[in-house]
Amino acid sequence: MRIGHITLANRLFAAPMAGVTDRPFRQLCKRLGAGYAVSEMVTSRKDLWNSLKTSRRANHEGEVEPIAVQIAGTDAEMMADAARYNIDRGAQIIDINMGCPAKKVCNKWAGSALMRDEALALEIVRAVVEACAPHRVPVTLKMRTGWCDAERNAVVLARAAEQAGVAMITVHGRTREQGYKGQAEYATIAAVKQAVAVPVVANGDIDSPEKARDVLAATGADALMIGRAAQGRPWIFREIAHFLDTGEHLAPPSVAEARAWLLEHLDDHYRFYGESTGVRSARKHIGWTVRGLPGGDAFRDRMNRIETCDEQVRVVGDWFDALAANDARMPSARPGWLDAEVA
Repeated sequence: MRIGHITLANRLFAAPMAGVTDRPFRQLCKRLGAGYAVSEMVTSRKDLWNSLKTSRRANHEGEVEPIAVQIAGTDAEMMADAARYNIDRGAQIIDINMGCPAKKVCNKWAGSALMRDEALALEIVRAVVEACAPHRVPVTLKMRTGWCDAERNAVVLARAAEQAGVAMITVHGRTREQGYKGQAEYATIAAVKQAVAVPVVANGDIDSPEKARDVLAATGADALMIGRAAQGRPWIFREIAHFLDTGEHLAPPSVAEARAWLLEHLDDHYRFYGESTGVRSARKHIGWTVRGLPGGDAFRDRMNRIETCDEQVRVVGDWFDALAANDARMPSARPGWLDAEVA
């Protein structure tokens, strides 16, 4: 699997998710089987580049290559500048965000809202490709199937983006109007795959090895991008990889393994964010990991009252030690669990 001149380890990707795919989480996903991981979106607004949030998102110190950064905005020149800004900070691939359905993004006509203005969308693509070309940095595009059921223009945009120089296209199988509700559909992704020669990545509701197999078969996609299903179970990448390679299920990780990975992630997380922010932002990762486990809901409530990193680590370690005495392994992913357990 290649993006331009860059060869990837495999065809299983961690999706960019605001507030989730920071550097520590990307590192964890790569360690546990993701061949590629894209950063949280970085704004194209220069006045925000010196903010703490943006400076963290543009921090790639020690990150396993390739380093892929998603940028978001509505002005072609600003997006080109954002590409150069991130390249200067280590980006090796630039991804254009035309997939985010969040109202605070779409209300500014960024993210998936750009799909309603094809001329502007392509102006941005061309400007970013031109800005990246001297640095030999490939440009990718992440989008939805369209704005709504009546406006599914992913195929049209994909063809035009390919002609403009985009090296890979990811399609989330929902419209902007759907957000994350309902079921993803894959017929549009299959149509995009048939329409272009560059690699196409399927995204949406891939929550188990069986679903990964089925989506690849339905779309003919070159790769899969996994988002919400990796929250709390980043080992899903290695489970899917094993199943696709062998047709057999890899045993779920032991509770002891999950404990070690979570504690390692927490240490990296605290170093990245510091004490005050780190202990609070770590709560969601802990909550996702204990989701569905015996006593998980009560434990998550307890986590929300802890205010120091040391206590958080101690309590997490003790809880998983107690869990290991009764349960040898974490629960297996199963088709449809995402609908039931991931809000």
